[in-house]
Amino acid sequence: MSLRTFWAQLPAPGRWLLSTVAVQTVGRGLTLPFTIIYVNEVRGIPLGQAGALMSIIAIVALLLTGPAGSTTDRIGARAVLLVGSAAELLGCAVLAFATNAAAFAVGFVLLGVSFGVSWPAFNALIAAVVRGRMRQQYFGINFALVNLGIGVGGIVGGVFVDVRHPMSFTVIFLACGASQLIPIGLLLGPLRHVHGRVEAPSDEPGTAPASYLTILRRPAVIWMTVLTFTTTFVGYGQMEAGFPAFARDVSEVSTRTIGFAFAANTATIVLLQFLVLRLIDGRRRTRVLLGMTGLWVLSWLVLGATGLVAGSAVATVGVIAFLAVFALGETLMQPSIPAIVNDLADDHLRGRYNAVNAGAFQGGTIAAPIVAGVLLEHGWSQGFIGMAVVGCVAVALMSLVVERLITPAVNGVTATEPAEESVRG
Repeated sequence: MSLRTFWAQLPAPGRWLLSTVAVQTVGRGLTLPFTIIYVNEVRGIPLGQAGALMSIIAIVALLLTGPAGSTTDRIGARAVLLVGSAAELLGCAVLAFATNAAAFAVGFVLLGVSFGVSWPAFNALIAAVVRGRMRQQYFGINFALVNLGIGVGGIVGGVFVDVRHPMSFTVIFLACGASQLIPIGLLLGPLRHVHGRVEAPSDEPGTAPASYLTILRRPAVIWMTVLTFTTTFVGYGQMEAGFPAFARDVSEVSTRTIGFAFAANTATIVLLQFLVLRLIDGRRRTRVLLGMTGLWVLSWLVLGATGLVAGSAVATVGVIAFLAVFALGETLMQPSIPAIVNDLADDHLRGRYNAVNAGAFQGGTIAAPIVAGVLLEHGWSQGFIGMAVVGCVAVALMSLVVERLITPAVNGVTATEPAEESVRG
């Protein structure tokens, strides 16, 4: 499906959401790379304490994901998203003027509330608006636009902020909070009638009751949850924590090189996501995930090889190549996993399905830095690379298990592609 065809067929609420996502995420890009620098260097909080304070975001988000999913199913995704956007706005405002650990803790709790409730609600809202093959296209395009917004925000923030001028950090956090006025305006205006709630068809025999226990009794859900956790653990979790540490301590490259690597990551996603979506349209999503694991194995091996030529120009090129190849794998993953989860979900339980998946993602981002820290602190750099490669192989095997538990339709197979019938788990 071409981008023009996709846009023409997209319902009006979907157009509103998609056309504003890049602008919304510029604010997050302004602050994301510089938060720990702000807390530590500008406000004078020790680095260890700063890291602990920032972990509050993930902990609060994980604790709230379950309640957020059930609340989404009860009152609708729109109402929950309003709460999440308001929490991020307030959190950024608190952080803009925070000068001590207690104030930062309050700000990070509010951001944790936002992240915890917004993910399951946002995916549920998308699934309520966009159906069928278009869901996979939507998730992929949304991912590219999110990366575009964060990338632009990061560039602007890098040029604007200066540790010698604390007010520059105040400004970017206020701008980040102000960016939440866009989704709030959409939800109160053009999208005010899109609640994203589906009543359970209780009069039909065999209707699943609204509970997490019902969801977790399905083997396909269990396997997708473990797959998501493992994918995040060896993917985003290590990209954000293990990779920078490995690149600095083992590959011995500059911080500027790491910055260029992240720029290459963003550019790859923005430039290639649309092409990738056309290539994978109608293909088995589980086989697409196999392609992802192959690219990630290659990328981790490239990074590992840079340790053999530490401090050289070859190491510099390898570190940048790592995140570029890794990004190509991301373009395969991001349209596939959310589409499987939402096509697998019962409409009246969609918030809970997305909450389970979000919880697995958050668990992976919490566990990854801990494992990476232990391995790299003890000098087990090749063990770190081996762990990442083995994790990717495990994801590939789990993808094949999931393929046997879901129907071809859930797996994204079109009528023109022959497929063996599977039993829906």
